[in-house]
Amino acid sequence: MSNEVEITVQTAETNAYSPEWIRDEVIRIIEIFESGQMPPIVQLGHPVLRAQAADFTDQLNSELLRRLLDTMRAVMLNAPGVGLAAPQLGIPLRIAVLQDLYETTEEIAAVREREPLEYFEIINPIYSAIGTRTATFYEGCLSFNGYQGVVERPADIATSYLDADGAAHEKNFSGWQARIFQHETDHLSGTVYIDKAITRSLCANHEYVRWTNPDIAEAKIGLNF
Repeated sequence: MSNEVEITVQTAETNAYSPEWIRDEVIRIIEIFESGQMPPIVQLGHPVLRAQAADFTDQLNSELLRRLLDTMRAVMLNAPGVGLAAPQLGIPLRIAVLQDLYETTEEIAAVREREPLEYFEIINPIYSAIGTRTATFYEGCLSFNGYQGVVERPADIATSYLDADGAAHEKNFSGWQARIFQHETDHLSGTVYIDKAITRSLCANHEYVRWTNPDIAEAKIGLNF
């Protein structure tokens, strides 16, 4: 069976994503996954990636929400990635999943402050910078497939979000964990990392191997940014 799955698009003319449309689209995405296929990750140019996602309220019942989150986690891990926001599956809700348990070198972990991030889910998340410290590294996006770009972000953030049971959480993140949280939360406001990137740093993945150092010093010289 072909892995190509038609992506439905709510056109600009409708100018809204109704709760009924969202529920139907979530069901469609879940059914794709539960039939044994991976739902496609939408790419730049899809309007939902540039829309303000709706706060999650009661658009989905608890069972549908759990099935959506499980689908999102599977798609993220299959990609593979360290986060996935609902708009990346075409669903304009403020929901994302995050996990970073991939192995890395001690040097990269130290320079990038990359600590393991156990799987968790964020609903209606917000973040704000703590202090003025920043970190500048390459990052990529599953919805801008095939490229990496340098983004400067706050290195320390305060966050608040709900979990799938509706419980409220407040937590601070630093380093790479803060970067992941910001990247995924930005998706929920229609922002993709390239909007914040130093554009001269942009690399196709097959060229990025030149610059896979713990820091970006050589890339800055080689690419003149």
